[in-house]
Amino acid sequence: MFSHPIIRCRSNSRYSGFTLVEVMVGMVIGMLGIIIMMQVFALAEGQRRTTTGVGDAQTNGAIALYGIQREIRESGYGISNYGLIGCDVLLPSTRSASAPPAVTLNPTAPVTINHPAIPAGDANTDTLLVVYGNTDGSPQGDQITVTNSTNYTVQTLIAFTKDDYVIALPAAPSTPCGLRLTKVSSVTTTVNVPASDAALMTNGATLYNLGNDPRIRAYAIRGGNLTVCNFMVNDCSNGGNVGNAAIWVPIASNIVSMRAEYGHDLLSAVSTSANPARSYVVSAPVGSNPYDQTTPTTACGWTRTLAVQLVLVARSEQRTGDLSGQIAPAWMGTASINLSNDPNWQNYRYKVFQTVVPLRNVAWMGLQASC
Repeated sequence: MFSHPIIRCRSNSRYSGFTLVEVMVGMVIGMLGIIIMMQVFALAEGQRRTTTGVGDAQTNGAIALYGIQREIRESGYGISNYGLIGCDVLLPSTRSASAPPAVTLNPTAPVTINHPAIPAGDANTDTLLVVYGNTDGSPQGDQITVTNSTNYTVQTLIAFTKDDYVIALPAAPSTPCGLRLTKVSSVTTTVNVPASDAALMTNGATLYNLGNDPRIRAYAIRGGNLTVCNFMVNDCSNGGNVGNAAIWVPIASNIVSMRAEYGHDLLSAVSTSANPARSYVVSAPVGSNPYDQTTPTTACGWTRTLAVQLVLVARSEQRTGDLSGQIAPAWMGTASINLSNDPNWQNYRYKVFQTVVPLRNVAWMGLQASC
């Protein structure tokens, strides 16, 4: 029989573990590596956030400015006639399927800065009310020649269709003029309107067609966003609706300021009242500023209001740390940009977007002899 030798294991230093000192040195080296990597990551992330935030502000501001600029260019279409501008207009409760309450716009103009019917937006910001139609009819209106109950004969019947919104200006309007937006119930050989709206439509009155989709929109900065409210669907004058995002709909985020000013032709007559001196551009005598926030109170004043200059201030979405030396953005207007309602406003970066928009539908109506 064979006997197996007994194999004895001997200790060998090659198979021993790390010493405590070696483990601690390794941990220190690893921690230093993690710290360096975290610093590099934090720096890269900060740069990414700054770049992304500025890019988002650039995009939001540009899109928002383009949208409002387009609205202002259209303002006054269909309602720029000398007799209509500055009148109070009642918007009936039947103007949409949701039947919002009747609202009176006092006064009505192509574009109004800080209209009294619109609740104020965020502190130190302005509101805008823009009004225009989409009619194919004449901006001069159609004279009503025959009245028969609620059926009215007009000169250009083809310019009217069912569900068009119209405004009748009496031959001798009251002072101040109170008008009513009316929805055409049908068009046969005459223009037919509801009986409740017939009172203002008399012989010699002029019927103005705003089309089937007139725009009466209010813009305001609310909660750091640009919002819009449609007067044809909702009661934008109700302060209780301010916090309702379904009524004041956000259309651009992180827009923290909007300021606007009218541009007037302030040159006055120097010869005769029938031939007043005008430049037909935004201008004023030496030493005067043609831009201000004074809303014209007469139709003549509106014929001398040729443009609106506007600024939007967009903010980065992410805070970028303490920028305590930062000053509030500036623009070409005199209405200051004040962001101090947010105590942390200096922790963000801003982009300023400004433009001058001509009120072309007002200018095209020309100068009235009485002005």
